[in-house]
Amino acid sequence: CSGCFREYFVHKFRAMLGKNRVIFPGEKVLLALSGGPASSAMLRQVQEGLSRETAKRLRFVPGLIYVDEGLVRGQSPAQREQSLARMETLLQETGFPYHLAYLEQALELPASILRPGPEQCSEPGPSYKEAVDGFIQQQQQQQEGDGGTSLPSTQDTPAGSPQRLPPATLTQELQRLFEAVETPTAREELLQMLRTHLILQTARTRGYAKVMTGESCTRLAIKLLTNLTLGRGAFLAVDTGFVDNRPGDVMVVRPMREYTAKEIAFYNHFFHVPTVIAPPLPTKRREKPSIHRLIERFLLGLQEDFPSTISTVYRTGEKLSPAPAMANCESERCLLCLCALDIAGGEWGRWWELGQLRGGVAGHHAGTSDGPCPHRTESKAAFIPLLCYGCRLTFKELVKLSGCSRVALLGDKEVPIPTTPLLQGPLATLPPYVRAEAQRRICR
Repeated sequence: CSGCFREYFVHKFRAMLGKNRVIFPGEKVLLALSGGPASSAMLRQVQEGLSRETAKRLRFVPGLIYVDEGLVRGQSPAQREQSLARMETLLQETGFPYHLAYLEQALELPASILRPGPEQCSEPGPSYKEAVDGFIQQQQQQQEGDGGTSLPSTQDTPAGSPQRLPPATLTQELQRLFEAVETPTAREELLQMLRTHLILQTARTRGYAKVMTGESCTRLAIKLLTNLTLGRGAFLAVDTGFVDNRPGDVMVVRPMREYTAKEIAFYNHFFHVPTVIAPPLPTKRREKPSIHRLIERFLLGLQEDFPSTISTVYRTGEKLSPAPAMANCESERCLLCLCALDIAGGEWGRWWELGQLRGGVAGHHAGTSDGPCPHRTESKAAFIPLLCYGCRLTFKELVKLSGCSRVALLGDKEVPIPTTPLLQGPLATLPPYVRAEAQRRICR
């Protein structure tokens, strides 16, 4: 029965928001849309929740953002124009303010995007109920004053689109950045990092307090196992939980996390929800192209014979605590993911200590009368202590290390010391804002 299924689907979305109560009346919420099934279903739920016919309407003010990733996904300029025009048509039909962005614009982000903003009080009033009552009274006063709608205007931010394609210089720089990455797994991580930072910057500049993403239960279960294999086990609670408050001033919420991919597919089919499917990252491998795709095929294959596989993995992740991901100060926070540094020594720690003690790296760390030596801030070894274990693995693929030709004694063992190419790698391929923030931290 499609009617019962629709009521069930709507109730699940509303119950997820009502149970957590992190989105307060009148707050501006940015919906991060990819055009895929989950984010399109999320947009439809928000549209219906804000309509006049809804019994209990949603009380936040939505905005939309779509990030075009056509360049790194192998699309031609004509294909990018076509998909962007189709997506813009869908966004215009909603009547909400929307923002179109290109992944190339992530290269122009300020270094402050890698610093958590000042934490704001999540409750504008003494309690959620009092905030709702105050919002209703405010709406009634507006209705009596000018006869307006019962909801705040969603057109406070003008809906506009940037130029159709970014400048050629940015396009070439982003293409060079992804070509420098050797493994598809690192490309997936880099793409996710750039997209997240770009959405976060848009939310900060446009005044949005919350960001909604359309990650489903199936996608989060895949992400949970993927992050385990990538060395991010300590941060699973913030990477897959309902709330991710690492940015500080902007909170990321995942209201679609209770839906499976099958439920979303049925909903979109029954109620004709339009979607725009983006192609995957190009790869020359037909099998096991990346860890992300390998885990996805593994879980979906198990799901066919054991229907409770996805829900079991997902429910296990719900029991994890976000405490290990929290950091007290900047020196204990990862440069890229803003999580706590979960490294104490290890292989990278030994390289760092050897470089300082034996002179393999310390020779490039000397300061001058004018300030820190530029070789220090542009060396790979100087970046390592700023990253958590999972980000170090990604960084290792972004800036590939060369072989070793010297050895040094560490206790009773001979340990190879990286040679000069370790310090002369292609750090220029890293995004400029990452290098700028790393230099600031190193100089401190």
